[in-house]
Amino acid sequence: MTTPIIRPRRSFIFSPGLRPDMFPKALASGTDIVCIELEDGIAPKDKDEAREKALKLFEMPQADDGVERIVRINSMREAFGIADVQAILATNTPPPALMMPKVRTPDEVVLLDNLLSERGHSTRLHIIIETNAGLEAAYDIAHCSSRIDALFFGGVDIAAELRCQNAWEPLLYARSRVVHAAAAAGLDVIDVPYLDLDDQDGMIVAAKQAKSLGFSGKGSVHPKQIAALNEVFTPNEAEIIRARRIINTFKEADTGLVVIDGKLIEKPVLRDMHRIIAIAERIGK
Repeated sequence: MTTPIIRPRRSFIFSPGLRPDMFPKALASGTDIVCIELEDGIAPKDKDEAREKALKLFEMPQADDGVERIVRINSMREAFGIADVQAILATNTPPPALMMPKVRTPDEVVLLDNLLSERGHSTRLHIIIETNAGLEAAYDIAHCSSRIDALFFGGVDIAAELRCQNAWEPLLYARSRVVHAAAAAGLDVIDVPYLDLDDQDGMIVAAKQAKSLGFSGKGSVHPKQIAALNEVFTPNEAEIIRARRIINTFKEADTGLVVIDGKLIEKPVLRDMHRIIAIAERIGK
C-alpha cells in the first residue's frame, strides 16, 4: 500500500465552488487546506454550475505554495455525487484530492478508488465520518484504500444522528472512535469547525481539547479563525528540536526502538515526528 502523504493539516477552510474568485483569497488565508465546496454549501439548482467552475480551476497548473487543495464532492449515494465523479473521471486535470462526505461503508471509498485507478488519476482521498454507520465502520473505512490521507470528524451531522448536543462531552466517544481509526491506519484526523465566530476563546479551548485527544488540526468557517488554529496545532521550538533528534537517532540506529534521555521510543512515533517537521518547514523553522 502507498504510504499516506505527511504534511501540515492544522487548519482548513471551505471555498464555494460557485465563486472561483474566492479561491485565491482562501489560498492566501494562511490555512493548510482549502476545500472547494460542492456539497452542503451549494443549493441543488446550482450544483452543475459549481461543479463546472470548480473543476475548471484545475485546468491551470497550481502554485507550489504549501496549501493542500481538495474538492468536496457530494455523497456517492446521491445523483449529484455520481455526477461529480463522472465529471472528475472525464477531465484530464483532476483535483489533487477529493473529500468524501457522509461515508457509511468502505465500499463507497473502494468504488471511487477503483474508478480513479482505472482512469489513471492519482487523486488522493479525505473521508468525513459524520453518520452513525460511518462511525461504526470507521476503523474499516480508514484501512480500505491507500489513497486516503485523512479522516474528518463531522460533528454537526453526527450530533443530529445521535440526537445529542453538539458539544465536547456528548461527542467525546464519537471523536475518540474517529481518532482511534485514523491512528490505527496512520492517517491524519481533523476536527469539525467551531461555528461561533464571536467566541474566539471558546474556539481555542475546543482546538486544544481536540489536539489533546489526538487530532492533527481543526476546521474553520472564517479566515479570522485560522491564525489561532494554526498556533494551537503548531509545535514549539523544543518539540521541533526533539522531533529532529528522534528522526536522526532512528536513522543512525536502524532499529525499531531507541532510548533518548532515558526514555524508550518505538518506531510508530516517527509519523508524528515527521508531521512536526512538516509543520516546521511550512512555518520556516
